[in-house]
Amino acid sequence: MKIWHVSDTHGYHDLLSIPKDIDVVIHSGDCSNDRNPYNNEPEVRNFIDWYKSLPIKYKIFVAGNHDTSIEKKLVKEKDFFDSDIIYLEDDYIHIEGLKIHGSPITPNFGNWSFMKSRDKLDRHWERSIEDDVDILVVHGPPKGILDISEDRDGKLEYCGCKALKRHVINRIKPKLMLFGHIHNSDDIINAGTMKLSICDTIFSNGSVVTDRRFGKLTSNGNIFDI
Repeated sequence: MKIWHVSDTHGYHDLLSIPKDIDVVIHSGDCSNDRNPYNNEPEVRNFIDWYKSLPIKYKIFVAGNHDTSIEKKLVKEKDFFDSDIIYLEDDYIHIEGLKIHGSPITPNFGNWSFMKSRDKLDRHWERSIEDDVDILVVHGPPKGILDISEDRDGKLEYCGCKALKRHVINRIKPKLMLFGHIHNSDDIINAGTMKLSICDTIFSNGSVVTDRRFGKLTSNGNIFDI
């Protein structure tokens, strides 16, 4: 099965080059950009119209912190399913023998959507993600893996979720872990894949934009055979 992973298109999905012979496309959040959910809604609906048109059998979407109209239920799960798109919000689906779990949750940072405080995330991951997941799709990265960004003082930090990393490495051990949220920034490259020596999971940051340079794409996502 060939899987194409993209994330953080932020309204620029039309600029993507659609690869051939893909069985599953997975978008791990931030299809839109505007913080105001009423302005955000037409952005998400435009994305849905584009996404459903892709000549790919299975289309999976997990929301991100910018997808405010989805959190506010202006765009509903039914809108995705009516467009033949699989929407996952702390839920899973089986596709051709693979168990795929999706979650939009990221650690709190600013006033955005689908966020929880870091001290609540360990319990959230424990309760929501089962052990036998083959592909884990989340919006944000695990700590220390393709997640370098600037804090509010402009200092670089690994800003992913420490609790999520622990659950992935010690308990879930998926074949693939797909996320975005943290883009490329200037000379910092987060988009791409990584594998750790301590586990067999392949980690993928599918973000396609660069901070402060929206309007063109700097990645076209990542492709996997599984």
